[in-house]
Amino acid sequence: MVGTDGAAQPPGNDLYGAADLGEPLTAGPQDPAVAHVRALLDKRLRAMLRHEPGVRDGSDIEDLHQMRVSVRRMRAALKAARPLLDHTWADLLRAELGRLGRALGPVRDLDVMIDRLRGEVSTLPSAELAAGERLVAVLEAERVGARAEMLDELDSDRYAALRRSLVEAVSAPLPEPPAEVARPELIELVRAETRKLVKAVRRAGPNPPDMTLHDLRIRTKRLRYTGELVEPAMRDEDGSRTEDARQVRRMLKAAAGLQEVLGDHQDACVAEHRIRALLDELGPGPDAHEVFVGGRLVERERARAEALREQWWAAWEHLAEQAEVL
Repeated sequence: MVGTDGAAQPPGNDLYGAADLGEPLTAGPQDPAVAHVRALLDKRLRAMLRHEPGVRDGSDIEDLHQMRVSVRRMRAALKAARPLLDHTWADLLRAELGRLGRALGPVRDLDVMIDRLRGEVSTLPSAELAAGERLVAVLEAERVGARAEMLDELDSDRYAALRRSLVEAVSAPLPEPPAEVARPELIELVRAETRKLVKAVRRAGPNPPDMTLHDLRIRTKRLRYTGELVEPAMRDEDGSRTEDARQVRRMLKAAAGLQEVLGDHQDACVAEHRIRALLDELGPGPDAHEVFVGGRLVERERARAEALREQWWAAWEHLAEQAEVL
C-alpha cells in the first residue's frame, strides 16, 4: 500500500494501528500496580506508532531514535514488572520487542556514528578533509544496506503481528500470574533494580574494563526505566508526591548523571573501534592520508574515553548516596 505522499505504508493499518487505541490510559495512586504497567505500555506504544511513519520515510533521524527508545522502555517495563505479570505472556512479548529493537539498532547506531564522524572530520585541516570524507562515505554506504534490512522487518508479517499484539495488550487488563502468587509493591521493583546495580558495581570496582562499564550503563538505564514505571504511582490522594516518590526522583536524577557519563564513554569506545575498522573496509591499501586521519580520530576518541573514565566513579558515589535512603 502507498500513501498519498508516495511513501510505503504498512498494509491494513490505519495510522499504523494508533486508531485502535482509543483514549490514552492513566493510572492513579489507588490503582493496582499492574494498571501502572499497562498505562506505561500504552504511553510507549503510542510513541512507537507516532514515530513509525518518520522511521519509514527517513525524513528525520530523531524518529528512529524515539521509536527505538519506546521499544526499549516497553521491554524494560515488562522485565521489571515480570513478578506482576503472567511470565509466559510477558517473556514472549518482550522477545518480540527485542527482535524489533535489533532491527532498528544498526541504522540508529550508524546515524550516531555518521553524525559524530562528520563533526570530527569538519574540524580537520583542508588537506585532510577528502580523506576524512572517504571514511564517512563507507559508513553511509553501510547505512543504505542496514536501512533496507530494517524496512524489510517493518514490512514483515511478524512485525504486523507484534503491533496487533501490543494494541490488544493495552486494550484490556494485562495477564497476571495465578492468584496465589505473591505480587511485590511497585517500590520493591525499584529497590530490586538498585540492589542489582549496587552488586554489579561492587564486583566491577573503580577501574573495570570498558565492556564492564558498558554493562553498568545498561543496568543504570534499567533502573531509570523502572523508576519511570513506579514513580507516577507514588502519590498521595491529593496527587502530591510521597516522600518515597521524592526520593525515587532524586535517585533517578543521579542515575541519569551516571548514565550520561557511561554513555559518553561507550560512544567514545565504539567510535574508536569503528574508525579502526573503517580503515580495513577501505579495501586494499588505504592511502597515507586516510591512515593519518584515521589515526588522529582514534587518538581523539581514546582521550575522550579516558577522561570520562576518570569521572564515572564520582557519578556512581552520588547515585549510591541517594540509593542508601530508598
